[in-house]
Amino acid sequence: MSETPPNTLQYRFDGPEDAPVLILGPSLGTTWHMWDRQVPELAKQWRIFRFDLPGHGGAPAHPVGSVGELSARLLATLDSLGVQRFGYAGCALGGAIGIELALRHPERLASLALVAASPRFGTADEFRQRGVIVRTNGLDPIARTSPDRWFTTGFSAAQPAITEWAVQMVRTTDPGCYIASCEALAAFDVRAELGRVAAPTLVLVGSEDQVTGPAEARTLVAGIPDARLAVVPGASHLVPVEQPAAVTDLLVHHFATAWQQPYDTGQLALPGAQATAPPPMVPPQAVVPVAEIAPPAAAAPPADRADRYETGLKIRREVLGDARVDQELAGADRFSRDFQEFVTRYAWGEIWDRPGLDRRTRSCITLTALIAGGHLDELASHTRAALRNGLTPDEIREILLHISLYCGLPAATSAFKVAQQIIQEETTPAE
Repeated sequence: MSETPPNTLQYRFDGPEDAPVLILGPSLGTTWHMWDRQVPELAKQWRIFRFDLPGHGGAPAHPVGSVGELSARLLATLDSLGVQRFGYAGCALGGAIGIELALRHPERLASLALVAASPRFGTADEFRQRGVIVRTNGLDPIARTSPDRWFTTGFSAAQPAITEWAVQMVRTTDPGCYIASCEALAAFDVRAELGRVAAPTLVLVGSEDQVTGPAEARTLVAGIPDARLAVVPGASHLVPVEQPAAVTDLLVHHFATAWQQPYDTGQLALPGAQATAPPPMVPPQAVVPVAEIAPPAAAAPPADRADRYETGLKIRREVLGDARVDQELAGADRFSRDFQEFVTRYAWGEIWDRPGLDRRTRSCITLTALIAGGHLDELASHTRAALRNGLTPDEIREILLHISLYCGLPAATSAFKVAQQIIQEETTPAE
């Protein structure tokens, strides 16, 4: 295993040293081995570079909380190797990194393939809820349900060894790095910027993907100029694992025909660490990929300049959750609408956005103030907010115990009842 500094990523190379570099980016909870079955064919034409996300596949546990920082670490790794221009294919979170590279560093990207990707991955609440579950229960609940999200039922039944390999892959991920990656996906939203992606782009999706399915893929195709859509039948979220031959054929065709010259391979290094590879797969029935060519779409209009209200609304949603904010805003009428705008602009856009305190500290203060003031109607939502902001149930318990000294036992008794119920709801894994 090569030394991996905190600002770079664990990586490996396959293929001829003098070939153009093609990067394969992994999904959340996976390792570079999710691409094993594409490498033999792709490495005939390209120098394949694969990397592990922080804390995945035995990589050093240096958490990264944004897609932008993940792409920066990838570029720092490539810079250290002398790789300047490259093609890129990424799955899910790996796809988000590809979009980020296309938007912020277009001069580096020769061609792009987005697999099981989306300009916005569900809602921020979903990923922050996942982070709360991991903090409380570890990764086992996420690992046990991963096959349901990643594979079709038929594949899981026919390939039990690969299904178990996928579960173990998640279990061996560093929990802190997994949570940070969830935060990165929660904050990722480039819907208004897709029109600026200039690299030739293939959008590839499994027809049965229930995580980022054909609807999300069509959103990408509609927003990215001249992007092409390929739908692979009989595949779910980890389509490179479930239908490797179809994915390989599509990637070979795309990168062989849509590679923008010139490329620069630069100085290359020896392959990095070897992690546990997936077990052999029983050969599936041949599947012919279905490629649909989307008509060119007009570039999305640039996003309006965010004022304090927009900043406040973003922070309010991140802290309280979309469901709570939507409920409060929907309940506003002519009488209370101005108050809701005031709260969003001043409380969330001014105070909560100040750099002097982090959100964990602000949650500690807010819980204390609400209990001291007897505002138990707001305590439930801010207990949820505290969990999203990174406080653990044990830390919240300590806060309430400390508050009982200064606010009195009656106030603490009522607070414990509210907080206990919320923590049970938020930290119980879904069956």
